[in-house]
Amino acid sequence: MPDTAGAWTIVGNLAPLIWLGALFACAALILALSPLFHSFALALPTHRSSHATPTPQWGGLGICAATLGVTAAAVLASDAAAAGAHNDVLRVLFAAFMLMLLGAADDIYHLGAAAKLGVQALAVGIVLTALPDELRALPFLPTWLERALLFIGALWFVNLVNFMDGIDWMMVAEVVPITAGVAIIGALGALPPEALVLALALNGAMLGFAPFNRPVARLFMGDMGSLPVGLLLAWLLIIVAASGHATAAVLLPLYFVADTGITLLRRAHTGERLWVAHRTHFYQRARDNGFSNTQIISRVFAVNVGLVTLAALSVVARSPVSAGLALLAGLSLVAWLMIEFARRRP
Repeated sequence: MPDTAGAWTIVGNLAPLIWLGALFACAALILALSPLFHSFALALPTHRSSHATPTPQWGGLGICAATLGVTAAAVLASDAAAAGAHNDVLRVLFAAFMLMLLGAADDIYHLGAAAKLGVQALAVGIVLTALPDELRALPFLPTWLERALLFIGALWFVNLVNFMDGIDWMMVAEVVPITAGVAIIGALGALPPEALVLALALNGAMLGFAPFNRPVARLFMGDMGSLPVGLLLAWLLIIVAASGHATAAVLLPLYFVADTGITLLRRAHTGERLWVAHRTHFYQRARDNGFSNTQIISRVFAVNVGLVTLAALSVVARSPVSAGLALLAGLSLVAWLMIEFARRRP
């Protein structure tokens, strides 16, 4: 792995430019391409939908183009390129680009589950080959078993993010805190510079997309956005864990992981076909229980801010006891939120 001690020195004064560049690039692309978005591949309302009218769903094009473009330019322009790290990052960006194309094709041609899973598996495999041999997220396991578990986990995480993209601003309320958390951990000198660059770019791009997805949304990110964003987040979390901060890597996405995991187990227990689309996630049940979109998103965002704070504290404290207490507090926060969503409002 690259030397992390000088991570912010390498990124240097580019940090605000990376963030602002991705934010404005995403917003400008969406504005410029709005006529295209309205011409085809609209998201039509169904019995599972949270929207009532046909809505453009290619906001992911602006998010991904801004994130991938700004990240590639910043990494190639920095000292990280001289260290050879740019090759690994470019492979990660290429894999995300593959999933962006997959999402676009699926929106138009409605691809089968097997074809989509195959491309996703290929993209995850490319990302794992971009990890340095010495990188160990689970050092207590044999390397082959660790990489197998990372493959399964990253593939699941790509689909997890896709499943959770169900109401306006949900992805903003999740991706913005996670990427901010990664950037904060990087600011503490705990991550390689390329992770900082990608976190800043993705954070800025999501904020550039946010005004268009504000309830009631004029634009969705679609699979074109959720699939590659899920892959990029998975890579960032692997880097956080491999940098010695496994507790932080668990805490940052904890709400999404818990909601999806418990929902999956519940559906399996009742004999439902797990590959069939549904609307029984906790945040979707909250809508049925009387919560407004704003009430749901504000709670998710607040819990995620709490998880980011706990993740940062676990990095600063650097002790097993502190990490355990942070994880317990994070689990308590997420449990409270899901119990809140499962209860019907008066």
